[in-house]
Amino acid sequence: MGEHYLATYLNDHLAGSTAGLELLEHLFQVEAGTPVAHFAAGLHAEIAADRRELEALMTRWGVPMSRPRRAAAWLAEKLTALKLRLDDPAAGPLHLLEVCEGVSVGVEGKRLLWRALAAAAEGSPALAGTDYQRLEQRAEEQRQALETVRLEAARRALRLAPSRSGE
Repeated sequence: MGEHYLATYLNDHLAGSTAGLELLEHLFQVEAGTPVAHFAAGLHAEIAADRRELEALMTRWGVPMSRPRRAAAWLAEKLTALKLRLDDPAAGPLHLLEVCEGVSVGVEGKRLLWRALAAAAEGSPALAGTDYQRLEQRAEEQRQALETVRLEAARRALRLAPSRSGE
């Protein structure tokens, strides 16, 4: 039973990385030539490296990769991108805020993945041998960097115009 749970759990996170990487690619294209595009490209590279770590662990543990889950995540990202275009056709600050929030949720999930695997490794020598603490720390650093961009987008997107007295 544990092998089935492990396979499901890891494939869910692999699928989540597909969605996150696609969102970052979308952001890179929309923000081309800006500091946000540079940030998105750097974060994409880091998350892709984390994904390779996850794939290597899955291979080492004999966990097959689920194509249907990855396809569903890809489709979910495409629907999310459509929703973003409808909400903010000019790809302005609301667009950036929502992309950052979506990716941030995924990065937090990844941090929790590494923490869960570290806990499971305590009772399962087969899961040992990976520096989960390093991976968890990297996810936390990614989330903090995202938070800086997200909050700046929130300041721009959610600011109300000053009210004029007497109206």
